[in-house]
Parts: sequence; C-alpha cells; structure tokens
Amino acid sequence: MNKVHLLLATTNQGKAKEIRKLLRGLPIILESLSSYPQYGKFKETGKTFAENSQGKSLFYSQRYPGLVLAEDSGLEVEALGGKPGVYSARFSGPGASDQKNIRKLLRLLTEVPQEKRKARFVCVATVAHAGKVLKSYQGKVEGFIALKPEGKGGFGYDPIFYYPPLKKTFARLKAAEKNKISHRARALKKIKKFLETYLNNQPKKSGFNLKKKQVNLS
Repeated sequence: MNKVHLLLATTNQGKAKEIRKLLRGLPIILESLSSYPQYGKFKETGKTFAENSQGKSLFYSQRYPGLVLAEDSGLEVEALGGKPGVYSARFSGPGASDQKNIRKLLRLLTEVPQEKRKARFVCVATVAHAGKVLKSYQGKVEGFIALKPEGKGGFGYDPIFYYPPLKKTFARLKAAEKNKISHRARALKKIKKFLETYLNNQPKKSGFNLKKKQVNLS
C-alpha cells in the first residue's frame, strides 16, 4: 500500500511528539504544520473542544491536499466550573506559558481541599479531507489537581494532574505509561483504528496517496 500524507495540525511540539508515537505503524507520512506557514493560523473561537478540533481540521484540509488530523484538548476542573477548558493553553492571559498557567490554577484552588479538586483532561481528535470531516473522537481521563507540581515529564498541566490508579502526576509517568491511559491516547487509538479501515478501503490501482498538487493560496 502506498503511504498517505497526513498533516498534524498543531504547532505544539509536545502534542506532536505524542501523536507521532500513537500513530506509529500506520502507512502514512506525517507532516508538520510548521512546514506550511502559507496556510496561516486557525483562530480557535469555539466554545467546546469539538468545535475547535473540527474547525481546525476543516480549515487546514481546504489547503492541504492530503488528510489532516487536528485535536483540541485541555483541562476541566470541577471546583472552577469546568475552567480552564478550551482556554487551557492561554489561561494565564497574554504571554501564557505552562508555568504561568499552573501557578494561576493552583492560586485559584488555594482554599480547596484535596477531595474537592476533581479534574479531567479532555481531547477531541478529528480527521478531515478536502473540506469534509471524516471522523471525530473524544477521549477523557479523570483525576485530581495536586497541591503542588510533581515531576518533570510531559507538558502543559501534567505536573499537577494526579492520576489515582497509578498514584502519580502525569509528569511523573514515563511516556509509554502516559500513552496508554491519557485523554489524547484514548482519542487517538480510536482515530488510528478508523484510519486503518479507511486506508484499507481506498483504491490501490491508482497509487492512492492523497498527495496532489499543492494549493496555491496567493
């Protein structure tokens, strides 16, 4: 089977690294959004992870000639009414960083006891082609917000997301451990299964690879 070109619609290197590992074994050639600056930047204005994920995949699939995989994910804290939610990456305002976001979140939860610091990571991953959504899946993982950062692995809110079954924050997990139980892993496992079936059902006689002439946006 000829390999199909697939664009990862993210500039977050942490996410891209995880996604590459989760899709390993598929007959695809993964490309980075950083290789296509002419495509512009999608503005995430959706009120849900699904809206942002699907909107992003459609935006880039109208520009990129192959398949596009987009995802939107974040942290929802029960005591904060579901915040930061879709604003997870920019929770601390202009110039937001992982460290600033974590400090703000912990500050807001200063008076909240451990048993009431329930939280969940949510991810919605979407595959699109030629301006059409092919499939979209959601993945969730439940946990608690730790009292302080623990661990140096991962990215984002991983240092303060405590996962009870393993008695560790995500930042203390090995990459292989996290990629078995994370919200992103759960959504991408469904995407991978879909892609396996989708690619197997494509015509082979034409050398199917979805990689045609680049779209000229000028």
